[in-house]
Amino acid sequence: MRTSLNPKRGFSSSSSIPWISPLQILKPSSPKPDPPPLELPTSLEEEQSQRRTKPKFITHDFAITTIKKEEDPQRALEIFNRASKQRGFNHNHNTYFTLLHKLAQCKKFNAVDSVLHQMRYETCKFQEGLFLNLMTHFSKSSLHERTLDMFYLIQPIVREKPSLKAISTCLNLLVGSGRLDLACKLLSDSRKTFDLKLNTCIYNILVKHHCKNGDLDMAFKVVTEMSKAEVSYPNLITYSTLMGGLCKMGRLKEAMEVFEEMVSKHKILPDALTYNILINGFCRGGKVDRARKIMEFMRKNGCKPNMINYSSLMNGSSKEGKLEEVKEIFEEMRSSGMEVDAVGYTTLISCFCRAGRVDEAMNVFKEMRGKDCRVDAVAYNVILGGLCREKRFSEALGMLEKLPNEGVRLNKASYRIVLNFLCKEREMEKVMDLLGLMLGRGFNPHFATSNQILVNLCEEGKVVDATMALRGLLEIGFKPEHESWAHLVNSLSRDRKLVMAFELLDDLVTEGV
Repeated sequence: MRTSLNPKRGFSSSSSIPWISPLQILKPSSPKPDPPPLELPTSLEEEQSQRRTKPKFITHDFAITTIKKEEDPQRALEIFNRASKQRGFNHNHNTYFTLLHKLAQCKKFNAVDSVLHQMRYETCKFQEGLFLNLMTHFSKSSLHERTLDMFYLIQPIVREKPSLKAISTCLNLLVGSGRLDLACKLLSDSRKTFDLKLNTCIYNILVKHHCKNGDLDMAFKVVTEMSKAEVSYPNLITYSTLMGGLCKMGRLKEAMEVFEEMVSKHKILPDALTYNILINGFCRGGKVDRARKIMEFMRKNGCKPNMINYSSLMNGSSKEGKLEEVKEIFEEMRSSGMEVDAVGYTTLISCFCRAGRVDEAMNVFKEMRGKDCRVDAVAYNVILGGLCREKRFSEALGMLEKLPNEGVRLNKASYRIVLNFLCKEREMEKVMDLLGLMLGRGFNPHFATSNQILVNLCEEGKVVDATMALRGLLEIGFKPEHESWAHLVNSLSRDRKLVMAFELLDDLVTEGV
């Protein structure tokens, strides 16, 4: 199964074309040559075909479709500006939204700023959804101050006050990122500038934040404040969040008290998700019997258990080593008339694998595939992990090699699970085989695992294999730790493989290590 460790180097993501902001392009200046066409014809026939099919006038729909398909953000901007140069053409909300989404997706935030500046002078009507989308992109890139800036741009560009949805979105992103300082600034400014009155949704975000940080006293204070305001009375989400925080802290008795208060005092009916918070909490706390009673109470009160409820109960029984109960719960789920999906089957497979009963897990897996149930990478990864824990590496490697050829889509975790077990057991020949397979299919090992592979190979006296492995990893942008490559160079020198050592050092310098 030995595979080449030198996959083709991918194209560089950086463009050789200097970045051009929309302001620079739109600014009157000395005449410049026309930008390149959207698609360059490669033959006379193709050119004639384009003349027949390509629209003479770039419409909004055509610009949006083309920008969406374009992978290079520079080219996307050229398309946008080419359309704007047409006589009688004015960009609208949708074309701006599409371009900004593309630029933010590619992290071209300076270009985003230029486009936003241009939007201030447009006469078309913009919608705040454009800014909610940008908030999400900035938050994902940990640019939290910029997330808040997008909120403040809504009024000057949309020319309307931000809605409660905009405030909730921004607040949720800031709180979720742990930037409570910016969240407080947002709330303070919104109260002063926009005369904001906190609603239930906004209060719930604060309750979630305090529960996530384990500050349940503050969470209860927020709920008390909610109860005093007519427009923000606590709802099912509020109490479910509180119960989740209490269960996470192991305060199961208090969680039940909140549940009873919600039902009896406030007349709020729980749903399957709320019940699952309690079921999962008691299972994690080692009280599966109590979790089963909650499931029975749930049925009696007209709420039908769903797949997630059954899966939580199965996992709880499995952790207590009660595998027979796990099978009983699974059969009960099937006999209830519920169609078992991938979640239910994968939970049962995981329970068998944790108990070391991999053959039974494999039987369930075969049944799952035979019922045309959608089998995703998660189920395969559970099986691969179970096989590796039993040191059945040949079977795991066989699955990795054959499954993609059968149309199964594995992910990087599939390969990493097996590779990590092989490294741990120092099965270095199999490590080299799997590493070659991974690199050939475009999957990279974890950084720490890559370094460990180099060290292990050197310690096993396989310095040539270690050199091959490092060269293959360098091809995909891996930069080894100093200790790892120094260990390898020293090992080559001790084995008097000086030419190979110097060549490797040249490779490391070339790659900027």
